[in-house]
Amino acid sequence: MSEQNFKNHSRYVPLYHFIAPTAILALMVGSCINLYEACADCEKNGDGGLYSASLICLVSVILLILWWYCRAFALRAQDRAIRAEENFRHFVATGKPLDSRLRMGQIVALRFAGDDEFVALAKRAADENMGSKDIKMAVKNWRADNNRA
Repeated sequence: MSEQNFKNHSRYVPLYHFIAPTAILALMVGSCINLYEACADCEKNGDGGLYSASLICLVSVILLILWWYCRAFALRAQDRAIRAEENFRHFVATGKPLDSRLRMGQIVALRFAGDDEFVALAKRAADENMGSKDIKMAVKNWRADNNRA
């Protein structure tokens, strides 16, 4: 594995980030077309598979919701852990907790700062209201995070 830095720190899991959403989108489009055709047949032939078409459409919506929230909940839990870790790291270095003006995205970005620049960069981020991308770009001594979900 190459050394982590600003340019390569993002992680994509192809099956999750590309294949699953494409498959779910295809399922949603196909199930909506199936439901539309079942509704058209319902007027002519009675039921015409409307019930099963509705269930397939519902399953596709449920899969989309599950796909979205599985990632959102995992990241939320990990963000809380990062907040605690970085707050503890700052406390060990300074005897004070992180500045309360720092937003979650800023704290997540600060985790990449090496110990020698962490405290100064945290202060600068709070004072200048830096964005997470700006914080990451300001890091000189990159501290890899290979465990991010």
